[in-house]
Amino acid sequence: MNLKGKPFYLKEDEIQWVKKTLKSMSLEEKIGQLFCPIGYSTDRNYLDYELLKWHIGGLFFRDGVSSEMRDTFEYAQKNSRIPLLIPSNLEAGGDGAATDGTSYGKQMAAAAANDKKYAYRLGRISCMEASALGINWAFAPVADIDLNYHSPITNVRTYGNNPETVSEYAQEYLRAAKECNVATAVKHFPGDGVDERDQHLLTSVNSLSMDEWDKSYGKVYKDLIEAGTLTVMAGHIAMPAYQEFYSPESKGKIIPATLSKVLLNNLLRKKLGFNGLIVTDATPMVGFTSAMDRATAVPLSIESGCDMFLFNKDLAEDYKFMMEGYRSDILSEERLIEANTRILALKAALGLVAKQRSGELVPDKSRMSVIQCEEHVEWAKDLADKSITLVKDTQHILPISPLKTKRVLLEIMGDFPSNDRVIKKVKEELDKNGFETIIYEKENFEVGVDNVTSFKEKYDIVIYIGNVENASNKTTSRLNWYTFWGQGNNVPWFANEIPVIFISLANPYHLLDVPMIKTYINCYSNNNYVIEAVVDKIMGRTRFKGISPIDPFCGRKELEY
Repeated sequence: MNLKGKPFYLKEDEIQWVKKTLKSMSLEEKIGQLFCPIGYSTDRNYLDYELLKWHIGGLFFRDGVSSEMRDTFEYAQKNSRIPLLIPSNLEAGGDGAATDGTSYGKQMAAAAANDKKYAYRLGRISCMEASALGINWAFAPVADIDLNYHSPITNVRTYGNNPETVSEYAQEYLRAAKECNVATAVKHFPGDGVDERDQHLLTSVNSLSMDEWDKSYGKVYKDLIEAGTLTVMAGHIAMPAYQEFYSPESKGKIIPATLSKVLLNNLLRKKLGFNGLIVTDATPMVGFTSAMDRATAVPLSIESGCDMFLFNKDLAEDYKFMMEGYRSDILSEERLIEANTRILALKAALGLVAKQRSGELVPDKSRMSVIQCEEHVEWAKDLADKSITLVKDTQHILPISPLKTKRVLLEIMGDFPSNDRVIKKVKEELDKNGFETIIYEKENFEVGVDNVTSFKEKYDIVIYIGNVENASNKTTSRLNWYTFWGQGNNVPWFANEIPVIFISLANPYHLLDVPMIKTYINCYSNNNYVIEAVVDKIMGRTRFKGISPIDPFCGRKELEY
């Protein structure tokens, strides 16, 4: 591999560090560098004896409080001979790195704002706040194309269904990340968003033909490789067209890209020209675990072309499987050295060697002032204003006013930890504007059922808040009701009795399940800035400015009316 060329661009002294370090490493260290586990505790004994003792190459933590995350990364770096890669899921803002980071907005919100600067700002906020904590690797941007509205795992995480938009906006994220000296991992090769199933639960399939793939996902990945992404995340996603083209004997087999030598080497490396590091997606996913026995799959993923192994069923066990795979020739010496070379090259390209020498792998605490700084908050508010999309208002109810529809029945759809915050915030915004807001409770169904007359005597308008967040391990991302033969006030049986508005803060395709509701709004994100902005818009204080990056009518003409 050419370490002086794209994407590493290493200088001679950096190349010498890679070679010298590689030569100094024991077999145990070379095996350990392949792993990027997830940390479940910030306890120092846990870090020492459950993670760092295995000579890991990277360390991932779910977002916690920024100060705790920073201190944890500082401890881990000080106790690692070779600098660690510290990744984070930086898809929607600084809140991917820390719970108190700036919640900017999902990728689809940036696309709905219809200006590439919002994608740049997404990358800038995410990576600047993350880097202040010592994070140096973004598991972002999502380069998937939202072609199937039934997919429970893509939708608002993507820049929409237009490959050109996905490419252009993802490149803006890359530009911002590079300015923050944070590596990007574009994901999820060979591309999610075609299958309606989730790779967390099975090996999903990108079923496009080679020509279709070349014009869509292939173009996006080619563009992002040209733009200099340092890493690519391989998904547990099969692609039969190219798999069978390069390997006719594999016809009929569903092989995830993470275990496909032909997809990783023939397609990604040779055809698309990618020379950087390939990391697997999370390997506890069923899309990986169900492909073959784990003792084989762990070393075979590296032999097939992945350079780093993300997360574990059990780190000690996976380390044993990798070592045994090496000793039984499932993992060759050539691939072990090649993978380690790319891992070290990535660390050198990020300047981690010099930072380790100067004690600056984790920045000084003063850098944390960037977390939720004034500029980032203003950018988040601007995105909310520009992205919220009025899909339709065929009943012409907007703008609403407490003078006309004072008594509001407020219903939240979804079952997520954010529900309490969201419904409380929506009620607060409505109440302070003069509405009388009654929150629907599930228990209401059990104590009685309103007839038409009693319902209209109680309420003037119903507002649904769709908070069906994009989440893994879901077979669908649809609406579920509390109803019996259409009874109860949860299901919108009353759409022709009083005005009804549906505001989706997450999945943009809910109109499919509520065609009877004639006023429908997509917000793409559920942070407080969005909630404040959408209440302003339904009251007519500001206009709707978002342009939908997908078809919210799901190809059904009847939903438009």
